[in-house]
Amino acid sequence: MVNDSMNLVFLGTGGAWGIPELNCDCRICTEMRARRESRKRCALLLSGVTNLLIDCGPDISSQLSANPVEKIDGLLISHEHGDHYLGMDDLSAYKRTMPRGKFTPIPVFLTSRAWETIGSRFGYLAETGVIEVRVVEPGKKYVLGQLEFIPFKTSHGGFAEGSVGYIIRFRRKNGDEARLVYTSDFVDVVDAPEELLSPHFLIIQSYWFHEPAQNRPSHMSFQRSLDFIRRWKPLEETFLVHLGDADMVPGDPANSMMKKTVPKHPLAPPSGGAPYPVPLHHDQWQESVDQVVRDYRLPFKITVARDGMKADLS
Repeated sequence: MVNDSMNLVFLGTGGAWGIPELNCDCRICTEMRARRESRKRCALLLSGVTNLLIDCGPDISSQLSANPVEKIDGLLISHEHGDHYLGMDDLSAYKRTMPRGKFTPIPVFLTSRAWETIGSRFGYLAETGVIEVRVVEPGKKYVLGQLEFIPFKTSHGGFAEGSVGYIIRFRRKNGDEARLVYTSDFVDVVDAPEELLSPHFLIIQSYWFHEPAQNRPSHMSFQRSLDFIRRWKPLEETFLVHLGDADMVPGDPANSMMKKTVPKHPLAPPSGGAPYPVPLHHDQWQESVDQVVRDYRLPFKITVARDGMKADLS
């Protein structure tokens, strides 16, 4: 079957606390406030004949209000960290506003380890018929309407043992199959499946610009993401998401904050010289990424996603 259209909506593109962050006057948050920019918690919506929500953080009500769809056909949960599931109770609205007898529980796909944590908080959503829990295993194929997807195991630290990314297949208007890879939060991939190679679209985490000397939260930096982009070779476009504010900006008094991290070996031009500066806002992020792509002669289109951005994948 062929979709009439397939749109990707970036509901949120920020890290666990969003940015600008509450109670933070670092250079990044200050600059973003001055420009009236913000990044809410990371969530995606694949919108077409089948509407698929990917992650469901605490901002989901306002995110879906700004990008409304009449129904959610399914939800993929990447892992059991609050910024990726704490908005699930808001899905009750899709049942509450339906005529009696017309609502079908929303299938929620996640690993058994993730449900151990999430079910202890939101198990009542299954009991009351808001959701239907469907446990997935890495490497197996699942079907939801017009979509097929395969979870793959990712490493995201000891407090996210249920962490997975997703390879999503869909048909384009011309009937050709396309693949989208969503990594979610990760520091590495466990037993990478062959389907990760040459996807049409890649959505990859870039929490820092420069890789930190100590990566305790087990996240991905833009600097290190370049290794995965080169390895996987996305065919059409790569999108950066889950951006944070933990890079140290030279001369910023806020570098003493606990969240700020010392870079390991800051990303610098291949010809040598000073490292690339830490981006303070969206335009600087895109300019810096474009410069890296040019300097390293990378044959890839890399787009820094922003909240509310839409991409036509069809």
